Amino acid sequence: MEQFRQVGEVLGSLKALMVLKDDIQINQRQCCLLLDIFTLAFSTVAEEIRLFLKSEEKNTKWKALEQPLRELQKVFREGEHYVKQCLDYKDWWGKAISLHQNKDCVEFHIHNLLCYFPAVIEAIEAAGEISGLDPDEMQRRRVAFARKYDREWNDPKLFQLRFGKEYLIPREVCNEFESAYKEDKWLLIDALKEKKRLGSVVLTKNEQRLVDMLLKKLNGTDPSNVKLFPSSILLGGKDYQVRRRLGASSQFKEIQWLGDSFVLRHFYGELESLNAEISTMLSLSHPNIVQYLCGFCDEEKKEFFLVMELMSKDLSCYMRETFGSRRRNSFSLPVVVDIMLQIARGMEFLHAQKIYHGELNPSNIYLKGRSMEGYFHVKVSGFGLSTARTYASRNTPPASPQNQTAPNPYIWYAPEVLAEQEGTGSTSTSKCSEKADVYSFGMLCFELLTGKVPFEDGHLQGDKMTKNIRAGERPLFPSGSPKYLVNLTKKCWHTNPSQRPSFSSICRILRYIKKFMANNPDIARSEFQSPLADYCDIEAGFVRKFVGEGCPDVAPVSQIPFQMFAYKIAEKEKANSSNKGKHWELGSDVASTCKDEVFSAGDEGMVPVTETRSVCSDVKSVTFDMRSVYSEAFGKKVSNFDTRSVRSESPNKKMQGSVSRLIQSMALEKNVSSSDTKPAVPENSISNSEVKSEVPEKNISNSDTKLVVSENNIYNTDTKSACSDNMPEKNICNVDTRSVCSKNSGKIKQSTGVKVKKGPGTTKMRSGRAAPKARSPRTSTSQSLRSSTSQSPRPPPKSPPFIPSGRCLKKGQDLRSPSRRRSSVNVSNSEVA
Repeated sequence: MEQFRQVGEVLGSLKALMVLKDDIQINQRQCCLLLDIFTLAFSTVAEEIRLFLKSEEKNTKWKALEQPLRELQKVFREGEHYVKQCLDYKDWWGKAISLHQNKDCVEFHIHNLLCYFPAVIEAIEAAGEISGLDPDEMQRRRVAFARKYDREWNDPKLFQLRFGKEYLIPREVCNEFESAYKEDKWLLIDALKEKKRLGSVVLTKNEQRLVDMLLKKLNGTDPSNVKLFPSSILLGGKDYQVRRRLGASSQFKEIQWLGDSFVLRHFYGELESLNAEISTMLSLSHPNIVQYLCGFCDEEKKEFFLVMELMSKDLSCYMRETFGSRRRNSFSLPVVVDIMLQIARGMEFLHAQKIYHGELNPSNIYLKGRSMEGYFHVKVSGFGLSTARTYASRNTPPASPQNQTAPNPYIWYAPEVLAEQEGTGSTSTSKCSEKADVYSFGMLCFELLTGKVPFEDGHLQGDKMTKNIRAGERPLFPSGSPKYLVNLTKKCWHTNPSQRPSFSSICRILRYIKKFMANNPDIARSEFQSPLADYCDIEAGFVRKFVGEGCPDVAPVSQIPFQMFAYKIAEKEKANSSNKGKHWELGSDVASTCKDEVFSAGDEGMVPVTETRSVCSDVKSVTFDMRSVYSEAFGKKVSNFDTRSVRSESPNKKMQGSVSRLIQSMALEKNVSSSDTKPAVPENSISNSEVKSEVPEKNISNSDTKLVVSENNIYNTDTKSACSDNMPEKNICNVDTRSVCSKNSGKIKQSTGVKVKKGPGTTKMRSGRAAPKARSPRTSTSQSLRSSTSQSPRPPPKSPPFIPSGRCLKKGQDLRSPSRRRSSVNVSNSEVA
């Protein structure tokens, strides 16, 4: 509850700021949109809490909400910081240059909100399942939450209609995402026209030229054909000054201009060859790429000046200065995932514009601190203008000693790029492609996760390293690395480019990982290695279903909630199927264990086995209920015998006494029913899954097997046994039959190949009834099964209820021939043992 109150405080502060929204001259409509969606988020959380949680349980059952609400509060605070920046009246011209085509409000803050908000919704559901004291009400909520993730809702349009408001994307809000930026553009144009109308009254000559420059850029119908302006507009400003050189090259400098700090890219070249490429760079706008704000040129000197936004440090420099040259420590895991996601988002945007980087490495990833402590705003740089790099190389000074120890650049190149360089003898990365950038991203992920430069511990460098990379060698992760982040990294640096994911897929996977980490803040790294499902597999299914061939694989931020919802459905289905798989695997292990014990029984010589496959060979009928042996003695009943207690005995220790003699003496007289196990039962190992013996004139009742035998009637509902048709005088009713019961040992031998050894206590068969005609030895078990199952089942006759007498069979006690008087005594497992 405390975290939710803090979220409300930030929202209240933002509402107070927006009282002066009419004074916001830069991105006013985007600030209003930010306030609207934050207000919707707060009201949605409040409604969910009101419906499913109890205030008196806030200190006990609300724990699942704490971390997601903390993350939500951070998003709200960053939005508040953005609004304060837009309200600042100082340096209007600098803000106009920096923000005139910037979509940070929509693309960055709302993206973060939509990433974390599903975590809040799921946390409320998790707390709601255990909230309250009424079991019926709790069960109803569980059913409602479970049905929310049914497969039938896995459709974008249905999701929008049913859950759009709950996930902050109702249609009216989605329509504002693009319209807000367009309205801000129109408002800025109006403000510039008003300043131009005043002219020299309020503007200097240089400011008037700036007004003309911005109006031409904002009114341009073709953003890819942006006009370069005379360099005198930049260099003639009174406040223009160069502060310092950035990096070893003279191409990049930090400058002060219009009251703000920028980066100036200065190079030489031919206007005809560079004009189209420079116009494309100036038209790009995304919160995770370093943005080119405006461009100037001197046609006579063939000199170009591109003004870019200023970032703090590149990733390589930051890690070297913060964690030392050996980098044994790295960022925390949530920060690593956040950095990876921002890099992937920037590369996703570039690839959607058909721009391939070719030089993706830590030196081209720039960081800037955010209001969230320990987190960074990450932007990709170094893309495009390949011709400009060629021209600039003529004036580039030699590398300083500091850069001579830089990592080998080959470690970032994909194997196919290295192969092309070796074939052409050139060091240029002309074979730039989407998959080559994904490979470089994989190496970046390794460095972020481990804090080590790839291959820094290797003894092979230069050409030998190149050959090893092409042969498939990759850096090794230390133990304890998060498993599915490792899996994603290995997917990215796969030797086969077609097996590498796209950056859109990488973004979806990393967004879902962020949500999982928000819902599980206390999970340790050792436990973090066992996710419910492999997110790369979930993404493969998502791509097959929702990403069409030939369609651009880039979606607006409004589709993020559905993507995470579809991931949640797939994760639950895969978790359920894996649980079923574990159950089936356990059943298979039980079946193989029983089979091994049957072979060991033959080795003992007690009941030799001549055929490993017994009456029924269907492995799928192996059940988890291993209550196996049911037999009947004089006035006694052996019931519910657990083979697990038998297997717990030493294999060399034979069970002496009544159980072994019971099975031998009653073999000729009893009817044996076996379900998916081997019929051999030695003295020292009873492992059959379900071996049941019936006395024709007795009633056997057992709650576990639901077997009833009454005189001439046999009724079986759960044991999956089938009685053969060599009992013409008995009525057979069987619901699920898979094994064969026979009258005497001769039939057993013919149908199963099991030799039964007569013991001293064996009794003769009762007379008074004609024995059924013996089957031909050639009759197979399957034929007997088909004949038995073809009979139409009859309902079982009603038999008197079974009342145990309480007598027990003692160990070592001899068994007598059963009397015709109907009686049965239950003997427990422990007493038999």
